[in-house]
Amino acid sequence: MTRSPIACFGGIYSNHLALSAAILDARSRGVETIYCLGDFGGFGPHPNRCLEILRAEGVACIQGNYDNSIGNGLDDCQCGYTDPRDNHFAQVSYDYTLRTTDSAHCQWMRELPPSLRFEWGSQRVLLVHGSPRKVNEFLWESTTSTHFLDYLADQYQADLMLATHTGIHWQRPLAHGRQWVNVGVLGRPENDGTTHVGYTLLEQTATGVRAQFVPVVYDHHALSQEMREENLPEEFIETIQTGWWTTCLEILPSKERSRGKY
Repeated sequence: MTRSPIACFGGIYSNHLALSAAILDARSRGVETIYCLGDFGGFGPHPNRCLEILRAEGVACIQGNYDNSIGNGLDDCQCGYTDPRDNHFAQVSYDYTLRTTDSAHCQWMRELPPSLRFEWGSQRVLLVHGSPRKVNEFLWESTTSTHFLDYLADQYQADLMLATHTGIHWQRPLAHGRQWVNVGVLGRPENDGTTHVGYTLLEQTATGVRAQFVPVVYDHHALSQEMREENLPEEFIETIQTGWWTTCLEILPSKERSRGKY
C-alpha cells in the first residue's frame, strides 16, 4: 500500500455538490486513494448523483447502515435513534431515498463490505462506519473513554481506526502510537453555525500519522434549492443554510448538544 496521503469521507447524505468539491480538493493535495465510510444517501436530494460520482471516481467504499438498508430494501435506515422525533425525520429521509435510488445502485450497495482493512506503511488500518463492533454504534468524543478505544484497537488488531456515523469529527491518540479518528461527514454541517462540511486527510510523517480535518466549501444555496424542489423537510434545508442541526438532536450527548443552537 502506498504511503501517499489518503482521504476519508464520512456520510455523504446525498450531498453530491459537496462530494464533487471534496474530490477536487483531495486530488489537488496529491491524494490518489479516496475512501468513503458509508451512508451515501439520506437527508439530501437525488441520491443517484452521489452514487454515480463515487463509482465513476473509483472511491473505495464500505457499507454504512443506510446503504445496508437501501441495498436490501429494509423498512428503515437502522440509524440507531431512540427518540420519536429523530425517528420521524429519519423515516421521511429514508422513504425518499429508497424510492428514488436506482436498482443497479441498490445492488452495488448490497455487495459492499461492512469494513475494510489494509496496511499503510507500518500502520494496520481499519475502516468502519460506526464502530468495529456495530455498524450504527455512536461513539462520541465526550462519552467514549480512551480505555474503551484501546480495547477496540487490541481486540480488532488495528493501529489506525477510522469511523463516521455521528456527524461530528474528532480524534484521539491511543496507547502504543495508535489512533482513533472520526472522519466527520460531507453531507451536512457539524452543528456549529458554519455552512461548510469536510473530510479527513491522512498523511504519514516522521512521528506517525497526522489526521487533518479539511473544510469543504460548496454551493449550499444550490443544494437547498434542490432539496426544496424535492419536497424535503424545511428542517433539513435550514440546517444546510445555517449550519445548525434542527433534527437528530436527541441522540447528542449534553456536551455536544450544548455547542449547538437548539
